[in-house]
Amino acid sequence: MSAALKVVRQGLFDTLQDLGRIGFMALGMPTAGAMDRVALRLANALCGNPANTAGLEIGVMGPDLLIEADSVRIALVGPLSASLIEAEGASPKPIETDRSHLLKRGQILKVGMVEGSSTAYLAVAGGFALPPFMGSLATYARAGVGGLDGRKLAEGDLLPLVRPQAPPGEDRKLDQPFDYGSGPIRIVWGPQEDYFSEAGRQTFAGSDYRVSKEADRMGIRFEGPAIEHAKGADIISDGIGPGAIQVPGAGLPIVLLADRQTVGGYPKIATVASADLPRLGRLLPGQVVRFQPVTVEEAEALRRDQEARIERAIGRFQAARPPGGIDLGRLYEENLIDGVVFHTPAP
Repeated sequence: MSAALKVVRQGLFDTLQDLGRIGFMALGMPTAGAMDRVALRLANALCGNPANTAGLEIGVMGPDLLIEADSVRIALVGPLSASLIEAEGASPKPIETDRSHLLKRGQILKVGMVEGSSTAYLAVAGGFALPPFMGSLATYARAGVGGLDGRKLAEGDLLPLVRPQAPPGEDRKLDQPFDYGSGPIRIVWGPQEDYFSEAGRQTFAGSDYRVSKEADRMGIRFEGPAIEHAKGADIISDGIGPGAIQVPGAGLPIVLLADRQTVGGYPKIATVASADLPRLGRLLPGQVVRFQPVTVEEAEALRRDQEARIERAIGRFQAARPPGGIDLGRLYEENLIDGVVFHTPAP
């Protein structure tokens, strides 16, 4: 019997994602990949996986997954309301996130809602036994490639596992939630900032912008003050990098994300610093942001600092107790008493 996770109730928009399909934009293939690469990397590290192992990106509401393996180690990272049904007929018991869990055959993991964010992640030790497309398991649903048949998960799907059972070792957890930072989203001007007037650039950098309902893995359309163009709203189509901020004729910015198109014909006023891209991947409609210009050198320093903080977070993983409290098996293995002294009272 092959080891797998079975979807017994589908979520809202759950896809398999790794760190992206790199090197094929010249062929018109978007990178796709995780919206929040930090959370995916931490989930993989908790499972002992390489950073680029594909995991499940949970969009707003996650699935219910039946464990069809002798055992599997999973890790949940992000603000999820997860729970576990340990046996048929049993009530769900809440389980912690930002940690790994050892699950057994027949249990049902209810991934739950993502609270206060748009994405969270589930990784499994060893990863999923699915064929890559162009070197990646990242799902690009618009083209129907990658992941599981190039689409979001549906009820009845089987996600085959690489490992028939969980690797030995203890469960681990983050010592504290990862700090994504707060305040304005940092941007670098360009590559077509000259297509906008000075007043337009000041409007963009000095105004609040609200996430509209038109927000998905392709990009986020923001609502707020219109940005004034200086040379019109059309350019000869050129390449679009992650976090590019297009401004069409209506003057409202669109930040392009993981599933962005490879080229576009609207001028790009700025590009989001790579360290802040995971923050954009967590935004929900209605949330308000500001944009703050920084230099290329400052953006590079922000990314180096983020990478160092990720490594420190991984280095500070702690042993995690099983659901319900004390692990008696591990407790009995410890040498808690190294001697006994008897005292006999004087007659």
